[in-house]
Amino acid sequence: MKQGNLLFLYTKKIILKYNDAAMDQLIFVLEMIGTAAFAFSGALVALKNRMDVFGVVVLGVITATGGGVLRDLVLGVVPPAAFQNPVYVMSAAVVSLLVFLYVYVHARKGSEFSSHLFTTMLLWMDSAGLAIFTGMGVTSAANLYGLDNGFLLVFAGVITGVGGGLLRDVIVRSLPDIFTKHIYAIASIVGALVMVLIMRAGFPSIALWTGCALILLIRLSAAHFRWSLPRVQE
Repeated sequence: MKQGNLLFLYTKKIILKYNDAAMDQLIFVLEMIGTAAFAFSGALVALKNRMDVFGVVVLGVITATGGGVLRDLVLGVVPPAAFQNPVYVMSAAVVSLLVFLYVYVHARKGSEFSSHLFTTMLLWMDSAGLAIFTGMGVTSAANLYGLDNGFLLVFAGVITGVGGGLLRDVIVRSLPDIFTKHIYAIASIVGALVMVLIMRAGFPSIALWTGCALILLIRLSAAHFRWSLPRVQE
């Protein structure tokens, strides 16, 4: 009987260790996808504002890493993860450079970059980055401080999701998207809240996927149907 209990505990320990490793790999993959998506959107905005290649790369990197840096400063992670592991900055820089080269080559050939294509690509990349980085923010806060402080978890998720885009828009002297776009920050807040509830039920992996999918669905639906919050008209 004692040997059976030991075998059960050992098996449970292995399963938990495997789940933790799989979750870490999943988080890293999603972080890289989110980094690429936000770098792509930052590079597109830089090109729209006629920046040179250095400006395109810098704005892409800021858009991709800005939210994570703000989150880490709020959570007391110093130096922020973007400065501890250069893979995030390097990946964002490479993606931004590739975007610049693609548009530059087409411009040299006399091809025009469709404004509709620009808007569509920016919408998808921005929405994907918002969804993934909100999920990463909630997960990071939960790993550091547990699930008791729901406000902290939601705030960490939202600042991670919207922080990079906020810095991007400030740099190009544009009114930030979180104050003007159809249901932008609200989508992040709703997704973060749902994540916290599911994580408290004991399903962190399901919470991550559900939160990201919900944010993406709300954001794209809001853009398609032009859902907006009330505002004062002229």
